[in-house]
Amino acid sequence: MNVHFIAIGGSAMHNLAIALHNKGYKVTGSDDTIFEPSKSRLEAKGLLPETFGWFPEKITQNLDAVVLGMHAKTDNPELLKAQELDLKIYSYPEFLYEQSKHKTRVVIGGSHGKTTITSMILHVMHYHNRDVDYMVGAQLDGFDVMVKLTKDNDFMVLEGDEYLSSPIDRRPKFHLYKPNIALLSGIAWDHINVFPTYEGYVEQFSIFIDSIVKGGSITYNEEDLEVKRVVEASENTIRKLPYHTPEYEVVNGETLLETPEGLLPIEVFGKHNLNNLAGAKWICQHMGIDEDDFYEAIVTFKGANKRLEKIVESKNSVAYKDFAHSPSKVEATTNAVKEQYKDRTLIACLELHTYSSLNAKFLKEYKGALDAADVAVVFYSPHAVEIKKLEEVTKEQIASAFDRDDLIIYTNPDDFKEFLFSQDFNNKALLLMSSGNYGGLDFEEVKELMF
Repeated sequence: MNVHFIAIGGSAMHNLAIALHNKGYKVTGSDDTIFEPSKSRLEAKGLLPETFGWFPEKITQNLDAVVLGMHAKTDNPELLKAQELDLKIYSYPEFLYEQSKHKTRVVIGGSHGKTTITSMILHVMHYHNRDVDYMVGAQLDGFDVMVKLTKDNDFMVLEGDEYLSSPIDRRPKFHLYKPNIALLSGIAWDHINVFPTYEGYVEQFSIFIDSIVKGGSITYNEEDLEVKRVVEASENTIRKLPYHTPEYEVVNGETLLETPEGLLPIEVFGKHNLNNLAGAKWICQHMGIDEDDFYEAIVTFKGANKRLEKIVESKNSVAYKDFAHSPSKVEATTNAVKEQYKDRTLIACLELHTYSSLNAKFLKEYKGALDAADVAVVFYSPHAVEIKKLEEVTKEQIASAFDRDDLIIYTNPDDFKEFLFSQDFNNKALLLMSSGNYGGLDFEEVKELMF
């Protein structure tokens, strides 16, 4: 089967291209620029385009399918040629569905936690040598790729993203997977550039629940009141299975999970991660892993890449970085680190980097998000606001939104770095939350601060 990727260099797209190549498909692709690590991974498989740019001559009747990435525009020359030739054009999620429509599809949805839950499930399956197909949004220890597709595996585990499918398909990705087994971890308004109202955003999750195959199941976090309301309101003929945060203790900086066999020390921590663990356990049980085997495997799970990742630890100091940017995730992550290190001063630094977080109308959603921090810092770049063509955000607006009188705000990367490097980290915990890098912060240099 011949498949061509328009915008092959994207994080999701290049992983799918490699998965198809590994499956034996003939894969080609184009992009106007490709960054690391996509570039090296594609090159290693012989899939890196010889020349960057768009080449309509690559689009011929010999192609069985064209996969269109979000990075492409609606007037992309290759897309226009594919439409002219009436070729089958798939979005990324559509093609994943095509590859898994004869399998049992397990879809993990939610505004937050979905990457961690998906990663936990895959870790447990891998630990017990249960081979499954999958798509996950982070690189995992013990896994070479983020997408795996086979002919024979019974299960396909999919991280269910609510963002748009492609430039010509404005449906959220997770509407297209038609799960047999689904999980919903939480609902907290995000992607306001696409879903400008809270009601419009929540509606996408109702549609997701209604897309579950008749007779399937939804495992849902009953502690999230919006999730509970949306699931219970659905008239889809599916089983509705609630879960909640298990009992646990934190002793001397170690999290101990209560199990039928007693207290179990685990690597991940924080109420939100324990809640994620509970959801992952139920999904693994749906997939044939019993409770004891789940606990045996989860002990060795250290977290998904960029999700509350420990970057350095010394005798009396520790530093974490986290992908957190949405208000609910920032609050959960900050609370988790403070709970784990109660006796240390927590310095929590948040970079406002995404479209939503830099939107003046959305800022109020961050109220209280950094309250658990002893020292709270917000960094944002006025240039990033300008690039995203948003209204100017002022320091006063940010201070008011977080509702914290002692909030420290930086707009200059050098000033932020000077603050960070002037700190005494003795008996401190440092938390760096961002989907960016604070205007060029070298995390290797941060490691040296702790010693």
